[in-house]
This record gives sequence, C-alpha cells and structure tokens, in this order.
Amino acid sequence: MHRDVRASDSERDAVVERLRRALGQGRLSLDEYDVRVAAAYAARTRGDLADLTQDLPGSLW
Repeated sequence: MHRDVRASDSERDAVVERLRRALGQGRLSLDEYDVRVAAAYAARTRGDLADLTQDLPGSLW
C-alpha cells in the first residue's frame, strides 16, 4: 500500500464499515468509534485511513 496516495470515498466508507464492525464486537467504545469515524471522513491519504484501523484484527475486513 502506498500511504501517500489520496484516499477515495469508497476507501473511507470501507474503513467506516470496519469500525462499525469493531464497535459491534466491543473492540471500540462508542467514543472511540465516533472519533475514528470523524477522522476517517476527514482522511486525505490511505495512510491516514490505515492508522485508524491498525489495532484492529484483519478479520473485520
């Protein structure tokens, strides 16, 4: 993955879906979820998005 490549709307939406799944599994608190979702929609690059999910298991994809 090229961290400096600009993120697309569909990539942002995919990260938000992953965060939603993490919330549903109790891996994130509601406050953490809200902060990360806001950051996902504000993300400029793929690296910004990757940072939001680095501590979540890959099985959420």
